[in-house]
Amino acid sequence: MESGYRQPVATGQPHRSAAWLRPLLLAVALSLGSPMHVLAAASPEDVVRQVDAGRFREAEAAIAGALADPALEPQARRALEFERERMRRIRLDFSLDREAVLAQLRRHIPDLREAEFEAWDAAGLLEHMDIDGQRWWFKRAVSNLFRLSPEAAARRAPPVRPFTEGPFETLHPHHAEVVAAARDGATSVAPRRLRVTQSLVVKPDAVPAGETVRAWIPYPRAIPGQQEDIRFVGSVPEGAFIAPEDTLQRTAYMERTAVAGQPTEFSVTYELTVYARRFDIDPDRVVPVEPTPELAPFLEERPPHVVFTPALREFSRQVVGTETNPYRIAQKLFAAVDRIPWAGAREYSTISNISDYAFHAGHADCGQQTLLLITLLRMNGIPARWQSGWVYSDEEVGYDNMHDWGWLYLAPYGWVPMDVTTGQLASDDPALRWFYLGGLDAYRIAFNDDYSRDFVPAKTHFRSETVDSQRGEAEWRGGNLYFDQWDYRFEWQMLPLTTNAATDGGTTSNISMGERGE
Repeated sequence: MESGYRQPVATGQPHRSAAWLRPLLLAVALSLGSPMHVLAAASPEDVVRQVDAGRFREAEAAIAGALADPALEPQARRALEFERERMRRIRLDFSLDREAVLAQLRRHIPDLREAEFEAWDAAGLLEHMDIDGQRWWFKRAVSNLFRLSPEAAARRAPPVRPFTEGPFETLHPHHAEVVAAARDGATSVAPRRLRVTQSLVVKPDAVPAGETVRAWIPYPRAIPGQQEDIRFVGSVPEGAFIAPEDTLQRTAYMERTAVAGQPTEFSVTYELTVYARRFDIDPDRVVPVEPTPELAPFLEERPPHVVFTPALREFSRQVVGTETNPYRIAQKLFAAVDRIPWAGAREYSTISNISDYAFHAGHADCGQQTLLLITLLRMNGIPARWQSGWVYSDEEVGYDNMHDWGWLYLAPYGWVPMDVTTGQLASDDPALRWFYLGGLDAYRIAFNDDYSRDFVPAKTHFRSETVDSQRGEAEWRGGNLYFDQWDYRFEWQMLPLTTNAATDGGTTSNISMGERGE
């Protein structure tokens, strides 16, 4: 750490300045394909700012007034309707009033003192949002507190349930296996084959009987050297439409008729082989990239979530200092973002600029850290892009989780992976310590090679997850089905590499359901 380096300030809300707010307001407009001039009459700047600030009554009045205008452009109408929906989603995330958050805390700390609570809240350790003058706390604020504050964690009364951590988040024999297998220069090693069944289950009567439910379940793309030999096994109902191979957020699409009193279930089953990746990077060989038309999109801002704000420029200056070598710049930025503590995240669709949020909130999850690192790398002339999907294990613990990571371009090596959330591993061997800056384990499926990209076929209504695609999506002609209206399952079975694709077998079979554990 350089002496001039400072950590992001922990606050309850992101800080934004009016001078650079306007690009962020493409959050809705660009995601819905509408130019900003179409929205000018509806003053989206004010609406987004009001929602971010918790001035929901003002925002609703502005939205209602704009929507009452019959001449309002359809795209502008849709963008403003999303801001109304965003407020509804924020209320679902920030659902704890003072009495409720204190009650949750006292289940863990029976002798909690009011002064402790006030101090933790003032420090931003209990994520909250003031909505129309009343404070509401994030529904995961209490569990996050124990991750963010050793003092608070030490105050918990026994028995204390340990946090669930993935087996590859710390040094593991698999990391050494990958490094050893790549010593001859190979960059795709240690393959694993598995069968996956992912399900989406709409709750009974969430949709009127007789109506058609449409569902999208993530499906992997073939990525040479990373995931190959993908074989579709089947779907429920039969006849799933698999999006074209070049779809950046690929899915299997299905339709089914809702039946009164019964859940509406969808699933897709497939097999694939996943490879670990390992690039043995010599920093002295790395040179600045020559911008090309192919790399240009990965060097640019992409509002609303990749924006070169003044605060991030200053942060980058402090972290990077006088370094000019792209790999060593990447190391410094990787380490800086890695130092931001992990915490359970609010829904991405509720956040107007995720990289800015990750910088200011005092904590971040995998996607938020990844978007922040992508922003910082691009700001320093290093191409960077998104990748995300699902991680799992063949360990007895049967761990799995949604996960986001990325790739950066280093000349002359080309695109190499990065996983800043897993971050640096505790090892004196640089190859292991920096494993996830230039490497990936073989226990992850990539569904997405970018964020906020259209599905094939496209959704009619707003997506529940406007950035990522891991749990799936569902809708009917009456509207989107949000996360509180359905559940999901991820089941996987490790297979021998020599197995016949049509033959059952393997060593591990696991099922996970519903929201990620804390």
